[in-house]
Amino acid sequence: MSTALSQFSVTSGYSGLLAELRAAFSTGITRPLAWRRDQLRRLEALIQENTAELSGALHQDLGKCSSESWITDLGLALSSARSTRKKLGSWIEPERVRNPIALVPAQSFVMREPLGVVLIISPWNYPVQLTLMPLAAAIAAGNCVVVKPSEISSCTSQVLARLIPHYLNPKCVAIVEGGASETTALLKERFDHIFYTGNPAIGRIVMAAAARHLTPVTLELGGKSPCIVDESADLETAARRIVFGKFLNAGQTCIAPDYVLVHESREQKLLSALKTALSEFYGPDPKSNSDYGRIVNDRHFMRLQELIGSGQVAIGGESDRQSRYIAPTILRSVDLHSPLMAEEIFGPILPVISVPSTKAAVDFVNARPKPLALYLFCQSRQVERLVLQNTSSGGVCVNTTLLHHANERLPFGGVGESGMGNYHGRFGFETFSHKRAVVRKPVHPEIPLAYPPYTKLKDFLLRWIL
Repeated sequence: MSTALSQFSVTSGYSGLLAELRAAFSTGITRPLAWRRDQLRRLEALIQENTAELSGALHQDLGKCSSESWITDLGLALSSARSTRKKLGSWIEPERVRNPIALVPAQSFVMREPLGVVLIISPWNYPVQLTLMPLAAAIAAGNCVVVKPSEISSCTSQVLARLIPHYLNPKCVAIVEGGASETTALLKERFDHIFYTGNPAIGRIVMAAAARHLTPVTLELGGKSPCIVDESADLETAARRIVFGKFLNAGQTCIAPDYVLVHESREQKLLSALKTALSEFYGPDPKSNSDYGRIVNDRHFMRLQELIGSGQVAIGGESDRQSRYIAPTILRSVDLHSPLMAEEIFGPILPVISVPSTKAAVDFVNARPKPLALYLFCQSRQVERLVLQNTSSGGVCVNTTLLHHANERLPFGGVGESGMGNYHGRFGFETFSHKRAVVRKPVHPEIPLAYPPYTKLKDFLLRWIL
């Protein structure tokens, strides 16, 4: 926490911190476009001037190489802040809307106004991107912000806690480090919006805490994102793109393919193609490849090791507890009632399950909670329509993985168990804004020539004067 805010702690509560932020917000300091753009420009500078230090922290926390850190964390956050700054001027303009004939003459428009003081709780798997992207959106909308990074990615949390108060206005943006007790204490306070990224179990806790104050929430959760490989799919292409999406960040990605449903006639060929793709990506020994990450901590390492026992290892399976290394692992003949298929894997383990048809794959997906992402590999538009029209998910990619997350013109978010609300680009600005309806009538309206007949004077008065 910045020195200016060091007097607030979990023992004394955060009411004083919230009071200071509300006092700053009430002055109107965050509302001018110039202020918002300046803070976004400073956020860009934070990333650009500290790339090496942030990359080093990500390597310590997750074993990420510098190129992966830039592509998946720092670069996305920088691009988001820069794009938001450039487009913000048009976003904050009042939006004119047409009037029904009953309101003529009048002007109607929608204003976007800041919500107030918002809370952002970010996760450990992409701790820079998933902290700074929602922060950029909240600042763009004109809010004061409390940022709570994950204590699990402790090195990155410490760097952000030092840098954010140095670059951004500490009267308007505060960062609180700590674990469950600090988060619990923050959730006792009244915020104007809570933005949480993490797992559904904690999402329920956040939503329950928000309900006490009728605080709106955005929940970016996860779930078991399926990957359907139809018999019409190009298997070599499918294998390369599945391997990319699954084993990036050692599988610790909320939208990673969680399991594959492949047509039974193509299972063996897909397994062979996956083995080839893994060798192309990481070589014969992924452990010695600096591009391959590590599991974030011992608890998650032990959890993942237990999950491997739920199926037959077709590829990989090796591990090293000391370095928290788990090889890219493909399982087949999995127990569908095991924890492997009941919880999000969030690691480098990919079950491959054969199905008799794409319709059977759709039924398999629909029998489970709605996922954050769904991936389909096929070369048939009929199959594509079947899957898109008969499933529900936060997002969909056809013949690729993850890339819907990279387009800021698309909303990113879940549905049902995988979350509520969305952000990215203008969608993030809208999430942290209140849409205010405004109607402006002239003081002395002109009566139109073609006017409906009224039998009573009061009808005329109510219609035009009142």
